[in-house]
Amino acid sequence: MPMDILEDFHGLPTFDFPEPGAGTELPPADSVAWRVRVEAYEAEHSWEEEFARFAETVDLSRVRALIVGAWSDVYETGPDEVVKPLVEASDRLTALRALFLGDIEADECEISWIHQGQVAPLLQAFPRLEVFGARGGQDLEFAPVEHASLRTLVLETGGLDASVVRGIAASTLPALERLDLWLGVEYYGGTVEVADLAPFLSGEGLPALRHLALHNSELQDEIAMACASAPVVARLETLDLSMGTLGDAGAEALLSGQPLTHLKKLDLSHHYLSEPVQERLNRELAAAGVEVDLDDDDAGDDDERYVAVSE
Repeated sequence: MPMDILEDFHGLPTFDFPEPGAGTELPPADSVAWRVRVEAYEAEHSWEEEFARFAETVDLSRVRALIVGAWSDVYETGPDEVVKPLVEASDRLTALRALFLGDIEADECEISWIHQGQVAPLLQAFPRLEVFGARGGQDLEFAPVEHASLRTLVLETGGLDASVVRGIAASTLPALERLDLWLGVEYYGGTVEVADLAPFLSGEGLPALRHLALHNSELQDEIAMACASAPVVARLETLDLSMGTLGDAGAEALLSGQPLTHLKKLDLSHHYLSEPVQERLNRELAAAGVEVDLDDDDAGDDDERYVAVSE
């Protein structure tokens, strides 16, 4: 599944900061999610230089949402040229509440080729940030942080290293309502095991969590089995086990485990479920008012399972 760039973010339409001389009329600073990017290949100037021009043109004190697109040589280098100027501008970005790092489409760089780095400095620099997302798992690091305002954390990868999951689990995130982890595959650096997810499944360190996505995984059956008895599920509104290799064993464990009829949505799209199991999900959950997403039920043969996003 090819990656597309964001069309909206934090409830705002996205707007690409235009090139010099484009003559594009700029919207009010607080009315859009601004995307700042340079050419991924052979850029004429750095992302830091582009951001400096953005800061001279747009009132940073009114910017509510910022999207970082491609930086220079994104297929070879991490976002050091992004993190440093953003941290330095934090005292001017006083209204910033949402930040996405690496909104890069496949034509620019495949998701598993995107080099990332340590993202904790961004969270530390913006203590009032409510939404943080990043795309790309190569070299991604997440040192434990304390953040009182963060409500949504999204990490999109084709392979997530277990150290990142452990860093999140060791963080203090009392306001976090939505956790969305694309776990990926071992071939592209995915080393997460079900045991690493235990802190999230217990829910003890995330008192506000209501939306949990542990998906895009080649361990989707095992994750579903763990969710069947996970304490956190009882207070979730949505559970997302989509995009992975979920088969009958995982779905049957969910159906045989703790009640799920309190959920508003159970997302199992991109799956490998038999018709009888799909019918049972609809009969026992959808009929009880749960929105059960079973789209893409022909992802492939059972012995050729693949996740939705890897490379």
